[in-house]
Amino acid sequence: MADPTTISQVLPAPVLEGALTAFTKKLEPLMGAPIQTAAYAPQIAAESALQQQARSAAGGLGSLVGPEAYQQFMSPYQQEVIDTTLAEYDKQAALQRQGIGQAAIQAGAFGGGREGVQLAEYDVGSAAKRAAMQAQLLQQGFGQAQQQALAQLQAQQGLGTYQTQLGQAGQAQQQAVLDAASAAAREAEFEPFTRLGLVGQQLAQIQPGAFPTQTVGYQAPAAPASPLSTALGVGTGIASIGSKLGLFG
Repeated sequence: MADPTTISQVLPAPVLEGALTAFTKKLEPLMGAPIQTAAYAPQIAAESALQQQARSAAGGLGSLVGPEAYQQFMSPYQQEVIDTTLAEYDKQAALQRQGIGQAAIQAGAFGGGREGVQLAEYDVGSAAKRAAMQAQLLQQGFGQAQQQALAQLQAQQGLGTYQTQLGQAGQAQQQAVLDAASAAAREAEFEPFTRLGLVGQQLAQIQPGAFPTQTVGYQAPAAPASPLSTALGVGTGIASIGSKLGLFG
């Protein structure tokens, strides 16, 4: 008759076995689940209103750098100032010219060649001075207009730079909001994987022997006896009993 076979199994503690079973049940649905990447797709913040205004204003700076840019800053009263100044000069020049004639009369040279030469020289010099004064007034007005045009250009450039910086700061803030929302959406999408990953790491770190185990023994039943052996066994038993009772001599 063959020897019985004993099989021993070492099973984890019930509390650990339950945790592994629950972990596996949670993990199986995620193995084939697609990740919705559109939920956390990166986004780019739109350009701010200040940036758009700065760009629009920059397009108009050309009128402040052209050769005719000064004209819009010329004083509307400049010609009146010039006319008034020249009229006063002409008045003073006429008085001085008259003084030359009076001096000639006093010298007894009225109407002479000497008086004529003096008057001609005075007229030439007076005309040159008048022209120089007019040119100076025009140049002064032109220079002031140019300075105002340059100041306006610099002011608009500074304002544009300031608007651009503020606009970029606003756009960066909006970009940070979008990035934070994208990161939060990504964390939400990966939350089940992250959670199970952390649980799995903890389960993997449990050392053998941390919890008591169960040893279950199993002994295989003996093979059934054949009819012949059963009959022989019965016969042997009867003979033994008969001999003891003295039935068989």
